[in-house]
Amino acid sequence: MLNDAIDAIKNGKFVLIYDDDDREGETDMVIASEFVTNKEVAQMRIDAGGLICNCIDPEFCDNLGLPFMNDIMNAASDKYPVLDKLAPNDIPYDERSSFSVWANHRKTFTGITDNDRAMTISKLAELCADKRFNDFGKEFRSPGHVSLLRGSEGLVKNRQGHTEIALALCKLADVTPVCVVCEMMDGATGNARSVADAKKYANEHDLVFIKGQDIIDEYLKD
Repeated sequence: MLNDAIDAIKNGKFVLIYDDDDREGETDMVIASEFVTNKEVAQMRIDAGGLICNCIDPEFCDNLGLPFMNDIMNAASDKYPVLDKLAPNDIPYDERSSFSVWANHRKTFTGITDNDRAMTISKLAELCADKRFNDFGKEFRSPGHVSLLRGSEGLVKNRQGHTEIALALCKLADVTPVCVVCEMMDGATGNARSVADAKKYANEHDLVFIKGQDIIDEYLKD
């Protein structure tokens, strides 16, 4: 199954990753950002329904100068004390959020259409792959409509959220470690889609379903 997931990511296909019963208990649709077009954005928007986020390898984030949103809030809390009160210090399944800023590519219009979000997502992967980090501010603006997530240092060695698991899979597949994650929701129950329903979707669309732990174990082998 792991090899199938690696092949899928390498070939620009979605992989469905379930994190853990004791964490979020959610299945995310995951795809390498370099392959994203408007069709993939539409599929996530319609079939998954969660937040469409672009995960970025921590080394790339360092080169881009991209902070955690929590650090931005801390830095601005003296001027805006409410930001200190809004600190995400009570997340029930984790110690820290991976959220950074929200961005649009500067050639987008509103930034929210499938075409616009696909451009923002794929162009950021392209910028990182080409190591044009100094062009980040020139090519992108913030706030925008694509949430950027900063992977933790060491990825799954230090945090085992979907952000780190998905980026670890990209590294195992030897593709640019910038990828999209989108939670699969269930409109009938108002909750995350069940594992059974996520597996059913995977079977119907010829996609790989994999547990995050399988990716974690492989990544930590070395």
